[in-house]
Amino acid sequence: MTSREVLISGAGVAGPALAFWLTRAGFRVTVVERAAEPRAGGYKVDVRGAATTVLTRMGLHGEARAHDTGMRTTTYVSRSGRAIASLPASLLMGRRGDDLEIMRGDLGRILFDATSADADYRFGDAIAGLTDRPGGVEVTFASGHTGRFDIVVGADGLHSATRRHAFGDVAPHHLGAYIAIWSAPNELGIDREEVNYAEPGRLTFAYALGADRPARVGFVFASPELAYDRRDGAAQRRLVRDAMAGLGWRTADFAAALGSTPDFYFDSISQVDMPSWSSGRVVLLGDAGFCPSPASGQGTSLALTGAFVLAGELAKTDGEHPAAFAGYERAMRPYVAKNLAFGRKMVGDMVPGSRLAIAFRNYGMRTLRFHPRKEKVIDKVLAPLHEAANAIVI
Repeated sequence: MTSREVLISGAGVAGPALAFWLTRAGFRVTVVERAAEPRAGGYKVDVRGAATTVLTRMGLHGEARAHDTGMRTTTYVSRSGRAIASLPASLLMGRRGDDLEIMRGDLGRILFDATSADADYRFGDAIAGLTDRPGGVEVTFASGHTGRFDIVVGADGLHSATRRHAFGDVAPHHLGAYIAIWSAPNELGIDREEVNYAEPGRLTFAYALGADRPARVGFVFASPELAYDRRDGAAQRRLVRDAMAGLGWRTADFAAALGSTPDFYFDSISQVDMPSWSSGRVVLLGDAGFCPSPASGQGTSLALTGAFVLAGELAKTDGEHPAAFAGYERAMRPYVAKNLAFGRKMVGDMVPGSRLAIAFRNYGMRTLRFHPRKEKVIDKVLAPLHEAANAIVI
């Protein structure tokens, strides 16, 4: 095949997954990542449906399965911390077949280890400018280096700089809520258990992968779009503390941990829904092009599946980008649309808006364990998720 130089921006999940397939198809791949090293933190993510087929074809499903979180219990508590309902996590997660749950950092490390010998990773740098010309894309990096590539792939997340350089300012669509995640001392002593506490418009949850492991705390709150500096972590921590004020359970302890946590994450629950994922020789992948929002639980699966499809189209067309990008969009559009719709639906379920809604949810969880056909009840509730996760044939 004609030699092709591909630059991928982003070394999270989508970028290394694409590098895996492209290097095996004979492309020369460079991956540039703003972080100084592979990111080790993150939260638990699902790999479902079509994406499990992709992991299997990569030969990585077994290793990912070995790092499954193994969550055992989901518990709902009252303001005082009294358990309202406790159910097997396997029941509520509704896994099918080879579906799995893994910490994002573990999955990222598995993908990096599988590609680091074949792709050129450049950490601590980022794309600062793009000029798309007939013979290739001229790239200026933040480090001052320059390069020329046949294809540039933006796999750099919800706030993609590649998207901004190639498409202009495309604001993600805010879905009416924000999410924060950070580590805290596991004073609850929870072991592969997730504990949830809700008040109208606010949800706090905590889970740990062992009684001797730190807890991962999450806080979701309903809000119109806020103006804040995404680079100012201290200001974001203050914003989260203010939003948590007055809540019950252990939220005051979790808020106190915000001052010392090294792995704080905060962002809008938003979607990216674009009429086209490519412009000239630049194409978007994963959250950069079609973020379904954290509420969907499908971002990782879309990234893995999208990488497989895009690489397949580039290999099939011998790197001819117009035909490859068109084929990529034809194959992925229905799948992405299903997942975007599911993500929009789930935001309201994630953050109940009234005490009545919370009471109804708690009653349902409390009585579900006694239901003689509880598995079928959960299957019906999760049917839209399974439909979205399998809305493409690999």
